[in-house]
Amino acid sequence: MQIVTRAERPDLDERAAEVFRERWPEFIFHDHVPKRYLPRAQRWFGRFDVVALDDEGAVLAGGWGVPIAWDGSFDDLPGGYDDALVRAVEGHEVGLPPTTLCFMAAAVGAAHDRRGLAGAVLEELEQRAGADGLAHVVAPLRPTWKDRYPTVPMAEYATWARPDGLSIDPWIRTHQRMGATVLGPARRSMVIAGTVAEWEQWTGMLFPVTRDYVVPGALNLVHVDVEQDRGVYVEENLWVRHR
Repeated sequence: MQIVTRAERPDLDERAAEVFRERWPEFIFHDHVPKRYLPRAQRWFGRFDVVALDDEGAVLAGGWGVPIAWDGSFDDLPGGYDDALVRAVEGHEVGLPPTTLCFMAAAVGAAHDRRGLAGAVLEELEQRAGADGLAHVVAPLRPTWKDRYPTVPMAEYATWARPDGLSIDPWIRTHQRMGATVLGPARRSMVIAGTVAEWEQWTGMLFPVTRDYVVPGALNLVHVDVEQDRGVYVEENLWVRHR
């Protein structure tokens, strides 16, 4: 396996994007914050945007993160995914020295599960953070199975454990096995808003009345207001700390 940055191999962009799209519901890609900040993050933080290739050069997995300023306390953590991206970009623009790498996402091609590739990508990013003198590594996790329990608060879900003490959730377990500890919920990690028609297009569902809905792939309920022609999804993630 070879690990390269997407900046080194721009020809891999389309396939790497496909790997990420395999793993998330369509509505996730309609968060307005990444649309505004991702181009600058990709320009400035390419060192922390990596893909794993097989011997023939095919994309197996990918992952990326951004450097942020963080004082090490829970209260100073970003609000979640969106806020971490904003903090990284705006901090860089004003010359604020980063102290922390924030893992933003990792994904493995559907045909390559259960090979430890996500952990390998995260370990590569962690090593790069250490080489750059970043003291901490954190992540606002999007737990794999949380969408099965959208009415359960993240703080409670994070305590659900198997007999061996590890989380019931596969993605949380991946981080625990790397030595990560749970810090607490990222209560406003992503906010996705759209018209009723847009939400129906993104989900393949109908939303005939105003109420909170269970939506496949959503970790929390989606509130749809038919009278206002607006649906809003506030996603809660889980902060973990690696070192």
